[in-house]
Amino acid sequence: MDAAPYKIPQSVLVVIHTPALDVLLIRRADADEYWQSVTGSKDHPDESYESTAAREVLEETGIDVRAPGHRLVDWGLENVYEIYPRWRWRYAPGVTHNTEHLFSLSVPAGTPVTLSPREHTASCWLPWREAAERCFSPSNAEACLLLPRFATAPALN
Repeated sequence: MDAAPYKIPQSVLVVIHTPALDVLLIRRADADEYWQSVTGSKDHPDESYESTAAREVLEETGIDVRAPGHRLVDWGLENVYEIYPRWRWRYAPGVTHNTEHLFSLSVPAGTPVTLSPREHTASCWLPWREAAERCFSPSNAEACLLLPRFATAPALN
């Protein structure tokens, strides 16, 4: 059996929120203290960031970005960061940095969340400032703090 291919060092970060700017955080299954927004890498180099965002949101939360009342917004921002050493084995030898493209997804309050238990063990909705404080990743915390600026931007869908 062939080994799984390496992860592509191009990913998305999707801040899911309500109109009141309550942010959905999910706890990683591989690190109990790590709360985050939806993240995930492209499946193949030609996959668009928008498609990656839609796929990852559905896989990790069960939320369909195209459902009525949902607004996916491309922030047009990217972070380049050093991959945590504990996760570098997932990438090709010599890959040390990842490019992360930012989105937000507005959903109605009360939108149900169905976690992928392989990836996440818990979820919570927090006001945007509190969500920023709980995020383990500095880029995720910063995205939560930028949310009010992008929450009313034009939607992709």
